[in-house]
Parts: sequence; structure tokens; C-alpha cells
Amino acid sequence: MPGTELFGAEERKEIEDVLSTGILFRFNHDALRNNFWKAKDFEAEVIKITHAKYALAVSNGSAAIMAALAASGIGVGDEVICPPFTYIATVEAILMLGALPVFAEIDETLCLSAEGIKQAITSKTKGVCLVHMCGGNANMDEIMAVINHHKLILVEDAGQAFAASYKGVYTGLFGKAGAYSFDFFKIATAGEGGIFVTNDETTFKLADNFSDHGHDHKGNNRGMEKHPIIGFNFRISELNAAVGVAQTRKVPAIRLQNLKNKNFLQKHLSKTKGISFSKLGDEQGDSATFLNLLLPNTEIAMLVVEEMNKAGIGGFNYWYTNMYHFINQWDHIKNLNTTAKLAIEILGPPQDYNNLNLPKTQEVVGRLISFGIRCTWTEEQMIELTTNISSCVNKAQESVIAQ
Repeated sequence: MPGTELFGAEERKEIEDVLSTGILFRFNHDALRNNFWKAKDFEAEVIKITHAKYALAVSNGSAAIMAALAASGIGVGDEVICPPFTYIATVEAILMLGALPVFAEIDETLCLSAEGIKQAITSKTKGVCLVHMCGGNANMDEIMAVINHHKLILVEDAGQAFAASYKGVYTGLFGKAGAYSFDFFKIATAGEGGIFVTNDETTFKLADNFSDHGHDHKGNNRGMEKHPIIGFNFRISELNAAVGVAQTRKVPAIRLQNLKNKNFLQKHLSKTKGISFSKLGDEQGDSATFLNLLLPNTEIAMLVVEEMNKAGIGGFNYWYTNMYHFINQWDHIKNLNTTAKLAIEILGPPQDYNNLNLPKTQEVVGRLISFGIRCTWTEEQMIELTTNISSCVNKAQESVIAQ
């Protein structure tokens, strides 16, 4: 969790600015706030890194992806192709807008593949919600060819991939709109926070209205602002935004150190038989927040996990059994367990979620073990980690041979 490793005087200063005025609300109160606008500063810092034309700070990454989908025109009855390997918020956002998730295959980038998208398209497909998983990037040239050919809406959930790019274009900016997460576990954290990005002015204005009860944010009397559309409350507080400002300024330096650490780890681990790594659409655009190991098969990966748990190695995720990131454990989605009826329960799901045929996804996620990269690791710590990982992989493979 690089962002949380670097809490210090910078974050404290930004928070104290807000507390000195008592204005925790991101809008209005101009005369009282001593010209402190932390949400606006947060947005500006994200624009500096991504070169997005527009950025909107919201309460969390889940709100950011919902705003991105809504402002892009995704709504009731629209089929939206999405990955079965993602944080569950991606799917929840689609469902809450009344749209219908269609699950498609990923590949070794850990993202949707162009072929997977192509195979999932039907006459009812409205858009694609592409997720850039584990800090990387998808094969965007191939994917954009499919998107453009079929005239689909592309929305990008880059919650885990802030500061990642593909051939010079940052994740989140290939389609209509994109979203980043700044929760506690990301390259930069606001505690809770998200950023919506787009290069389209109309889409930005719709997201801005949608995320604050329809307010048009014109004039200086909030109670008299017009409400051009129906919206909801996804506002970020000035306190969260203040932390986000200081953290986002640190991201370029964090990313550079992450890249060095990831290169060191991969160089050492590549000497161990049976270890390979996830691929990226563009290696140069990696945010390097995750080290993603691919083992020979699911059986060996599970044995490696057992060995690592025995050895007390922490800081890793085995996504295949993770409750919130992989479809195998999403019984509440498969069975549509809801508190109140959703549109999908009336319209019917576009797939039999209990009987999906996604062999490539099952194979890739079954082999995948991910470590969050720390920018504060010392070389000695990384040598110890790679030595322990290699030992566990060797033991797992030896036990399979011995069977």
C-alpha cells in the first residue's frame, strides 16, 4: 500500500488548512474558507498526472465508476460487457443503474481481451466496462478496434491503475469516461475517495450534476441552483480531498520506486522454474503497484499458497478464492440476492450466471498470485521475500512430482 506508507507532514498540512476554516463541504462558503479548495486541488493534481481535460473528485472509486457509466449513457436494460475478475463494485455499479452485466473472458493482462469482448457482443450490447486490474493496462489497440467497429460505449474502471498508461494515454481516457479509486489500498489514498475523468465536456457536466443531486453548480447560492438532471449524493469531503491532494503529489515518485522494486523482484524470481508473470498491454505504462505471479496451473498455485501460509509470508492475494474480486465466490450476484428489487430481476439476466463458460478466465485467475509492491522495501527485504517465494514454489512443485 504505497500511499499509506508515506503519510506525513504534507497530509497533515492539507488537513490543517481545512480545519483552520471549519469548511468541510466542497462547495460554496467562499468568504469563510480562506481560499482553500481541496477537492478542486485534488482534481487539478490528477489532471497534472493524467492530462485529462476534466476530473471530478467524488466520495469513492465505486461512486466514480457509477458516475462514469451514468454520464456515458448507460442505464436500464443496457447490456454492458464486463470482466468476471474485478472488485465487485464494477458489477454493482452496472446493476444499480439498471443495466445488465455480461461477463466475458480476460487474458494474461488480467483485463478483458479483445476476443473475449467480441465473443460476448449481442444485438443488445450497449457498452463495455473495461477494468485495468492490478495496476496494469489492457491491450488497448486491439480492444479499441472492437469498440469502434461495433460502435460501443467504452467506460474504464481504472480503480487499481491510477498513473498507468498505454502508449502515452493514461488508463481511463480511452473511452467516454473513466474512474480511479483512492481508497486505503491504492497507490495514493484519500482514506475514501474517487476521481471521475473524461475528455468530453458534456460527459463531465453530466457527471458533475449526477454526483450532487442534480446541482448545476452555477452561481453562489446553493439553494437556488438549478437541477437539470436527477442525481444522488457522491460528494467528497474537503478532509478526504485534502489527504488526496498530498498523496497524489507523491505518486510520480512512488511509481518510479515501485518500478525499480518490481524489476528487482521479477529479475530474481524469473530464475525459479514455474514462475512467470502477467503481461501488460504496454510494459512502459505499468504503475507497478502489483507483482503478479503466474504459476503453471491452479493445482500448483493452490499448493504454493499453502506453503506461503505455512511460512508466514503475508502481503499476497490468491484471487481465485477471493470473495470480492472473482466471480466464483459471487453467489449473491449469481442468485440475485437483493434487498430491494433491481431492474435485472424484472428484465432477466442476459446470461445464466450460475453456468458461465469462461475457461480462459478460470485458468488465468487460478494460476495468479499477486503481491502488493511497497515503495519502502529495502533490497534486503526484497531478497528475503523472493527467496521465500522461490522456496515455496519449489516445494509445491516437488510435492506434485512426488504424487
